[in-house]
Amino acid sequence: MSWWKQTLLCLFILMAAAGLWYNYVPGAREIAADWGLVRAPVETATSTGERRGGGGPSMGGMQSPVITAPVASATLNDRLSAIGTGKARRTVAVRPFTTGRLTEILVESGAEVEEGDAIARMDSESERIALDRAEVALDDARARFERFERLRSSNTVTAVEHAEAELAVRNAELELREARLALERREIAAPIGGTVGILPVSPGDYVTSSDDVAIIADRSQILVDFWVPERFAGQLEIGMPLTAESISRPDESFEGTISAIDNQIDPESRTLHVQGRIDNPSDALRSGMAFRISMRFPGDRFPAIDPIAIQWSSDGAYVWVVRDGMAQRTPVRIVQRNSDSILVSGSFFDGDQVVVEGVHAVRDGQPVAVAENAEADASADS
Repeated sequence: MSWWKQTLLCLFILMAAAGLWYNYVPGAREIAADWGLVRAPVETATSTGERRGGGGPSMGGMQSPVITAPVASATLNDRLSAIGTGKARRTVAVRPFTTGRLTEILVESGAEVEEGDAIARMDSESERIALDRAEVALDDARARFERFERLRSSNTVTAVEHAEAELAVRNAELELREARLALERREIAAPIGGTVGILPVSPGDYVTSSDDVAIIADRSQILVDFWVPERFAGQLEIGMPLTAESISRPDESFEGTISAIDNQIDPESRTLHVQGRIDNPSDALRSGMAFRISMRFPGDRFPAIDPIAIQWSSDGAYVWVVRDGMAQRTPVRIVQRNSDSILVSGSFFDGDQVVVEGVHAVRDGQPVAVAENAEADASADS
């Protein structure tokens, strides 16, 4: 095919596509008028009737009746739902200070312990010997110092010898304290009060300072870590109430408060780490449980309109608002799409109505006839 035939064919296809777009795409005529491609029709039914000799209904000089719907109001960002994971208020892995062999386990799994309670003992024979040796050394140092004290008055001993004897007593006292501490650390005590978990060791095991002897959890309160979208960051405060539902026990809910808020937004997930606290007096909750967190906020109110009222032009979305019988083109910004309404940001007033049917006959600044029985007919059809 020659080049001029190909050119004519392309022009024909483009003209056909433009005609289909102009006649069948909603809002296409307004866009074409905005671009200056066609003249916007401003002719009313009255002028048409006059050219036809005045025959036919005039509708009082206005266009064909349109159907409108009220502009409602809806709240956005007024509630939060998130999934979080619970953990005990405090959890401690108990480890010995030194290495050695366990000789006795004083608690069982699931036992309740208080802070300072002994939970296990290690072999301590060498530490007891060291303690006895330190006591003997201290007694000897004190006896020597007392002897020098008596001789001091007769100038039999020098001041230097007296000071050395006093220093020896103080060193012996420190060695005794060190021996007692070493012996005390052969007994493993609970650093916090709580519930003992499953014991990973048995009497006779050789343990080091890096081995866990027991896990103690304080479950008087459960801390729940959850993440919220960054749009809620400015509304969160310490102490705000929340409701937690256990995923495994959906029929039960627990009241709590926010106990901690992170100081930065996660740049990858665009979420904020928040921690809530739930009282657990019955000890029914455990670490690792999943919770559904719910919170309520004042939220932001936006106009809610019927989805079919939205029109589009080269400048973006807009709606036709009927005020005092006149049509006003009002630009809007879509905030959220719902199944039965669209939340928008725009200039609206109480009692505003938007055109949902008959938009093809509406022109900015022109009078509009609103079908009086449209709402009643819609209710009857439903």
